[in-house]
Amino acid sequence: MPAQLSSARYGKSNVRILKRELHPDGTQSVVEMTVESLLEGDIETSYTKADNSVIVATDTQKQTAYITAKQNPVTPPELYAAILANHYVTTYNHIHAAHITVVVHKWTRMTVDGKPHPHSFLRDGSEKRTVYALAREGKGISIKSGLKGLLVLKSTGSAFYGFHRDEYTQLPETWDRILSTEVDAAWQWKMFPSIPAVKDAVAKFDPAFQSVTKITTDTFAKDNSASVQNTMYKMSDQILEAVPLVESVDYSLPNKHYFEIDLSWHRGIKNTGKNATVYAPQSDPNGLIECTVSRSPKSKL
Repeated sequence: MPAQLSSARYGKSNVRILKRELHPDGTQSVVEMTVESLLEGDIETSYTKADNSVIVATDTQKQTAYITAKQNPVTPPELYAAILANHYVTTYNHIHAAHITVVVHKWTRMTVDGKPHPHSFLRDGSEKRTVYALAREGKGISIKSGLKGLLVLKSTGSAFYGFHRDEYTQLPETWDRILSTEVDAAWQWKMFPSIPAVKDAVAKFDPAFQSVTKITTDTFAKDNSASVQNTMYKMSDQILEAVPLVESVDYSLPNKHYFEIDLSWHRGIKNTGKNATVYAPQSDPNGLIECTVSRSPKSKL
């Protein structure tokens, strides 16, 4: 039976870009990004017949990312990703879909002598802002924003009890535990029919990112958590309420475990239960809890 190419895409990954903005007041700002582009379309002959005429070279895609950053705003990143994705489906007749991923690396303006420094920055956290934009010819632009790599921990205010037990269960119930996770959140915007529609929403992207970050951290800290599952649902529900143009919210939260250490073998030291103060951080295995929370079909924007 002859083989057939079922699907194909190709592109350029790990394109590093830093853009410096010069402001009228003499201050500067910087945005650092890692960009990936993947293209789909009438490209099957490059695979099956060694016909390279249908390939928009990956180096061309790299240069396109640079030029798009030079000629357009890179903030908010949703706009930059949408413009870059739209470029491919409007410039090349044989390219019908473009997948763009943008990861924004955090730079925070320094405070020096009690004042924001005009051109110096520091990286004060490992979290990243992400954007995934998909442009399909004749179908508009889909945008999913994200927050990735935000490491959080609280030393109390988390329990886990009442879970199903059977012959394979060893885990004891607990009403007080350390809870820690590395937040990976994403929120899907309504479909944008065109770049002008994306531009109309530009003022909403940054506040949405700020709202998601605040809702995530505030809920994590304040919720008397019965489970990671319930806490992440509360986060998602609040985000849908706060950002009307968002259609769904995804969370992926690995449970970073800290186990009590029984030290009773040494002179009867008590270090379990209510007496636990010294813990052993665990790298793996770990729990992984995920969910997608969408608007009810009856809800109205």
